[in-house]
Amino acid sequence: MLSNRAMNITPSLTIGINTKVSQLKEQGIDIINLSVGEPDFTTPEKAKYTAVEAIIHNKTRYDKVTGLIELRQAISDKLQNENNISYTLDQIVVSSGAKHAITNALMAVVNPGEEVLIPKPYWVSYPETVKLVGGVPVFVDTDKNNNFKVTPSDLEKLVSKNTKLIILSNPSNPTGAIYSKDELEVLVNFCVERGIIILADEIYEKIHYDCPFTSVASLSDKIKNMTITVNGFSKSASMTGWRVGYTASNSKIAKAISSIQGHLVSHPSTISQYAALGALVKCDEDMDEMVSVFKSRRDLAISLVNEIDGVGYIEPDGAFYIFMDISSFKEKFKNSESLSMEFCNQLLEKEGVAVVPGMAFGTDDFIRLCYACSNEELTRGISKIKKFIESL
Repeated sequence: MLSNRAMNITPSLTIGINTKVSQLKEQGIDIINLSVGEPDFTTPEKAKYTAVEAIIHNKTRYDKVTGLIELRQAISDKLQNENNISYTLDQIVVSSGAKHAITNALMAVVNPGEEVLIPKPYWVSYPETVKLVGGVPVFVDTDKNNNFKVTPSDLEKLVSKNTKLIILSNPSNPTGAIYSKDELEVLVNFCVERGIIILADEIYEKIHYDCPFTSVASLSDKIKNMTITVNGFSKSASMTGWRVGYTASNSKIAKAISSIQGHLVSHPSTISQYAALGALVKCDEDMDEMVSVFKSRRDLAISLVNEIDGVGYIEPDGAFYIFMDISSFKEKFKNSESLSMEFCNQLLEKEGVAVVPGMAFGTDDFIRLCYACSNEELTRGISKIKKFIESL
């Protein structure tokens, strides 16, 4: 009854964990949820009021497939002023979230059977989305001693005549690592020289701390022409439920993305788009304050994790995750099919703490914990992780 496409994908493990946490909470069980990849801030007031005003003024009819002109102009200005990239309005397509933007982009450029390079660890939806559009995910092993940042030597042996695209997450989910400008230049020039399109997922770009952020498409005109930049408002403006993202690409790709989106969803909710416009032009201070709070939580989380014997972590320069190395406990779970799954299941059962197993990101020796929560909840959660590890 089901299509091969539907039968070939794996449900999102992170969504599954959140569902399980919700069920446990409904049963009255106290759960500390360090798994969800969502800011715990509310949408900034000025963004909400912009949406309310749009409703009051009946801005609720069909609009352009590519998105509101005012929003695309604000995105164009933002990319020019903050990222040093010049895009015309026709090169920007607003979508129903960054996940939708990624799907649009892959549908626009990837043919059935063509290969997409996905460095490990990866965000859980990358390989499944590639499979949905008929592409072939090719997983690239990276070195934890290099903070899992992919290099040309990692790619060299995997590039083939069927390689079409590489997905780069920067700042990274799940590691929080950020590529330096020099690292990016070497990497993307390698790709461009081989005709490999770069899908630059920059959804966490505003959430960076001690390291500067460089947008891939800003490196050169040649690189820009081969890059599809994906961004949105879920993380930077705490607008996860509003579902607004966008792509910026060359005109040929943007036109294809627009055609695809026109048939699938027409355009994102106009009201959500007005909220995004409000966030972009009125809420810089709110976003800066949120990043400042995340940095203090990052520092707190690191100080607490440093007190746990036997674990390591990837230095989190951005996003709001700590990717914790639990490989030293393999012997304790040697009879389990998955170290990270069994670790997380027992942690949830015994201590009531939910984190995400590294196998969801293709790296079983790690777990991901999210520090987008209160200092109190973060402290309690990591203290319970420490207690659990000490009991092993």
